[in-house]
Amino acid sequence: MKNSINGLALGVLLMASPTAFSQNLAPSLPTQRVSLSSSATVQVPQDELTLTLSTQREGGDAQDVQNQLKLALDAALTLARRQAQSPLMSVSTGRFGLSPRHDRNGKLVGWQGSAELVLQGNDFVRISQTAAQLQTLSVASVVFGLSASQRQGAQSKAQSQAIEQFQKSASEIAKSFGFAGYTLGDIQVDANQAGPVRPYMMAASVRSVAEEAPVPLEAGLSHVSVNVSGSVLLK
Repeated sequence: MKNSINGLALGVLLMASPTAFSQNLAPSLPTQRVSLSSSATVQVPQDELTLTLSTQREGGDAQDVQNQLKLALDAALTLARRQAQSPLMSVSTGRFGLSPRHDRNGKLVGWQGSAELVLQGNDFVRISQTAAQLQTLSVASVVFGLSASQRQGAQSKAQSQAIEQFQKSASEIAKSFGFAGYTLGDIQVDANQAGPVRPYMMAASVRSVAEEAPVPLEAGLSHVSVNVSGSVLLK
C-alpha cells in the first residue's frame, strides 16, 4: 500500500513537470519603450480681482510720518470693512513701512513711508465702489486672476483632454510599429496658468465692467494648460 501511494505521487509529479518546464521556456513577447507627451489648454474668464490702494507720507520725524500713515489706513479700513463679505470682497492690509531719506553727504534729512490696503474678491462692482469711497488712499494697481474653483475646473478639463490625447497617441504609435497595444510606464502631469494677471495702473480709458462702477475695470482671460509626458511599453 505504501509503495502504491509513493508511485502515485511520483506519477503526478512527472505529469506536471513537462508543463511547468515548458512555461518557463516560453519566449516572452518583445517590448519597446517609447517616450511621448501631449498637452491641452483651456481658456477661461478671470473671475477674481485684487485691487491695491496705497498712500505715501514724508516728514522730518519718523513717528509723525508713521502716525500719518496709520490715520490714513485706519480711516480706509473702517469704511472698507463695512462692505466686506467673503467671497464677494475681503479686506486686508498690505505693505506698511518707513525708510530714511539722506542728502548727498549721507546726512539724514527726513523720513518717507507708505501703507497699502488690499481689496480682493469676485464682486468687481462692490470692490470698485468701495475703492472710490476711500478718500485717504488711491488705487495703485489691479490684478485679475482665477478663483480656486475656476482654476480647478479648468485644470480638470484640460487634464482630461491631455490624457485622452496621450492615450490616443500611444495607441496610434503602437499600431504603427505593429504592436497590439501598450502599457503605461512613468507618467508626469504638469499644470500651469497663463494670462494677463500682472499688476497694472488704472486707466480711465479702460472699459468698465459695469455702468455703475466708479473705478473702471475690465477682466481678461486666463489660459490653463496641462502637459502629460512619460513613456509607454509597446507590446
